[in-house]
Amino acid sequence: QVQLTESGGGLVQAGGSLRLSCAASGRTFSNYQMAWFRQAPKKGREYVAAISWNGAGTYYEDSVLGRFTISRDNAKATVFLQMNSLKPEDTGVYYCAAAQQGGGSYRNLATYRYWGQGTPVTVSS
Repeated sequence: QVQLTESGGGLVQAGGSLRLSCAASGRTFSNYQMAWFRQAPKKGREYVAAISWNGAGTYYEDSVLGRFTISRDNAKATVFLQMNSLKPEDTGVYYCAAAQQGGGSYRNLATYRYWGQGTPVTVSS
């Protein structure tokens, strides 16, 4: 089992920044590829960004490319999502997810076995 706990969400004006954190516990963190997904009101959960087990590979959904940065600290068993130039359409609940490295497509929600409880992000215009 892997337990994931997100933090760092909040209310921010358009153009602002937030840094989300996801702390993991339970299994060897470095065995897992990690990702962030988000779910806007009345919409499905969508992929945002992912990172390989050692941080060498990072992957982004097109709408956040150049604005968001995913990173990880394996010594602290934590993954981060730095979000800059936020837009109202970035509003939603952000979820951290973990999967065994190589377990499937980074973008595919079904790849990820473990999920956090989510942290809300609201971007006002």
